[in-house]
Amino acid sequence: MSAGDAASAPDGASTGVEPDPTTAPTLVFEKSATRHSLLEDVLGLVTGTFLVSFGLYLLQTAGAVTGGTAGLALLLGYATSWPLPLLFAIVNLPFAVLAIWKKGWDFTVRTAVAIGLVSGFALVHHAFLQLGHIDAVYGTLGGNLMVGVGVLIIFRHRASLGGINIIAIVLQERTGFRAGWTQMVFDVLIIAAGLLVVSWDKVLLSAAGAVVLNLVLAMNHRPGRYIGR
Repeated sequence: MSAGDAASAPDGASTGVEPDPTTAPTLVFEKSATRHSLLEDVLGLVTGTFLVSFGLYLLQTAGAVTGGTAGLALLLGYATSWPLPLLFAIVNLPFAVLAIWKKGWDFTVRTAVAIGLVSGFALVHHAFLQLGHIDAVYGTLGGNLMVGVGVLIIFRHRASLGGINIIAIVLQERTGFRAGWTQMVFDVLIIAAGLLVVSWDKVLLSAAGAVVLNLVLAMNHRPGRYIGR
């Protein structure tokens, strides 16, 4: 086929000419072009953990619960009156072995740093932001939204908040089952346990908040959606 024939071929019609691989569009990128720099990882983890810790602060102030290890820490806090930063760190300790085994030391160290930052920022919020009252709906839905966005940022910088986050990420990498859906299954169980320490209406509201959190993860954290690493 001549150049003129090719130019006059209708859109979508096969010309019989293979595209030039050197100029054809591609989704293959060099690792050096997509890898986050150290500064980007640091800023990403600081931003993500700040959002998570602030979201948890809103949830705690509203008397709500949520899923994941953060939800377990909140439940234990309501039951024991222990400080949330300490409980959050303690709940995540048993999952360190799983992180090392399945994800390696780099991921584990980043996760440990993220957990420490969330605990540290929680102390900052309590010291510098005194919330006397917050609407339950606003605190629950807004808090879960902030936690979801924060966890998403943390995931994208090759870290997690430990616990169920690690299980969700491993399952997604091994089976393709989205991390958000795995998280949601566990969250239903954890929030249901909230009936032991908070009223049923707050548990129902907390369940709605957990859906918001996990929709953020399920819609945005999946293979092929994001190329930075």
